[in-house]
Amino acid sequence: RTIELKKGYALPHDANVGAVVCGFDRYINYYKIQYAQLCLNENPGCEFIATNLDAVTHLTDAQEWAGNGAMTGALKGCTNREPTVVGKPSPLMIDYLTSKFNIQPSKIMIVGDRLDTDVLFGNNNGCKSTLVFSGVTTPEKYMGPDNKIAAYYYGNSIVDFF
Repeated sequence: RTIELKKGYALPHDANVGAVVCGFDRYINYYKIQYAQLCLNENPGCEFIATNLDAVTHLTDAQEWAGNGAMTGALKGCTNREPTVVGKPSPLMIDYLTSKFNIQPSKIMIVGDRLDTDVLFGNNNGCKSTLVFSGVTTPEKYMGPDNKIAAYYYGNSIVDFF
């Protein structure tokens, strides 16, 4: 949708919306941001939920693209609110899994290609973590002097472990 900006125009929104969930959207636009901020700022008790705070994502193999963190950041900026993050590295998933399957976090291995979500998710929640270099994190970034996150295991691909 588009917004027709003119004198006296107020974008209508559904006053019954009780939560705004910000997930990755390749078609994000000003209308969506404005509608979400209206719900968050004007609907009493409206929850702000983010699926993740990934700074970048890989839509092509040629470059990094803005991730859900950019979209969430737009809403944080216009609402002055912090979201409840339900994806990695939030503990919500681990809490659910340990409860549902009666398993200790130390018996869970988190495998992923991102230091700031996958590995951090495992490390912060008492799990073991495996970093694979098949996606976002490169060996150079992992071994570099600026990295402060250590995986329990690492390798080029999950296949390396079989």
